[in-house]
Amino acid sequence: MGETAGRSLRADAERSVRAILEAAERVLAEEPGASMEQIAAAAGVARTTIHRRFAHRQALIEALATSAARQLARAVDDGRPDTAPPLVAMHRITANVLQVKSAWAFALELPADPDSEAAALHQEIARRCVAVLKRAQDDKLIDEAADLDWVRRVYYALIGESLRGNTDGTDPDTVAARVIDTLLHGCGPRT
Repeated sequence: MGETAGRSLRADAERSVRAILEAAERVLAEEPGASMEQIAAAAGVARTTIHRRFAHRQALIEALATSAARQLARAVDDGRPDTAPPLVAMHRITANVLQVKSAWAFALELPADPDSEAAALHQEIARRCVAVLKRAQDDKLIDEAADLDWVRRVYYALIGESLRGNTDGTDPDTVAARVIDTLLHGCGPRT
């Protein structure tokens, strides 16, 4: 009985933290200087609940950045970057990343402390991105002389711009196809 109650309490605590983080994303995206009280109200929890979970505002911000980075890492993993054919992996990862970035735009724009879990996750995501691009290069989808770190940066920029300009409700798969097509073929005429 005690073990079941402990699991229920942990599950309740996890739901509470998730609700707080989701509310923090919404509220802070609208008003970056929002108070803990505003976030608590949006999460439907008491202010004391937030303070019990997060000692101060910066702790909440750090948890938000880490949670978003973890979701981004899962989005990359779900695209099977090491096992799917490179073009398939690139498309899946891009569509997944577009969904996460659109839902967690505020948190993913936060500068991560260099020693934080969020920073480590972003570094690992960048490493995995270059590894997928290397596989694409090996498959002759990317020029053999291309600087893959530059290609990664262009890819990130394309994703960022597509999110800023995607106000017409286009689905992530369509946007992902555009991003990958532009990355691999540019904007010049097809020959």
